Amino acid sequence: MNSTTARARSGRLGLRGAVLGAAVVAALLTTTACQGEDGGAEATASPTGAARTTAPAAPTTDSGTGSGSPSAAPAPTATGSGDSGETGGGNGTEYADCEAAGLGTHVELQDGPGETPRHFLLTVTNRSRTPCVLNEAPILRLRAGNSAPIVETLGEPDDEPVVVEGGGKAYTGLYVFGNDEGGEAEYDQSDRFTATLVAGEGTELSGTLVFDLPEGLGTVSVDDAARVNGWAGTEGLAMRPITRL
Repeated sequence: MNSTTARARSGRLGLRGAVLGAAVVAALLTTTACQGEDGGAEATASPTGAARTTAPAAPTTDSGTGSGSPSAAPAPTATGSGDSGETGGGNGTEYADCEAAGLGTHVELQDGPGETPRHFLLTVTNRSRTPCVLNEAPILRLRAGNSAPIVETLGEPDDEPVVVEGGGKAYTGLYVFGNDEGGEAEYDQSDRFTATLVAGEGTELSGTLVFDLPEGLGTVSVDDAARVNGWAGTEGLAMRPITRL
């Protein structure tokens, strides 16, 4: 190769280098310009080369059991009281049955002066601060002692229990004598009435209530026509059916 040919090839190599350098500079300028047009948004290159924007992670309800499915919120547990029927022998309320030892007693004659004593209002008072329950009708005897006959209930007593508030009262009406004076039917004399209470499931409770006669009455005539009403929350409900006898 002569010197002329060497110089020509050298000139072509220099020109190619200059062109490649200019192309690189142009590519860099183009990239910078594109990034400026994106408004400076921050991007992170993914392993594949595609840009992705970082977003906040969505909340998860995964229980951590590894199943990957959302965990359902636990259902609320129902709670409550009352009407369980367990307290007080199954009387259907949240209160216990009344006990004889916790009740005061009172008797009031409903007949006027000069009339044969037949109709009585029996009252019990809850001496505690806690409500208690009276069921059906009292098991009533017109004479002392368990050997005395039990007075029949007037009709069917109400199955609805009577709740006696603390310090409150409940009532029952009593009819004791059905024969006219001088009648041939047998009758007896009584100076008091006694009663036991019935539990919510119908069994007889322990303890005896004693109802002393009103002042001025030594004894009253009693016979098998006697009837007692179920417990009631008012005097009127207790006495209304009794006064018809």
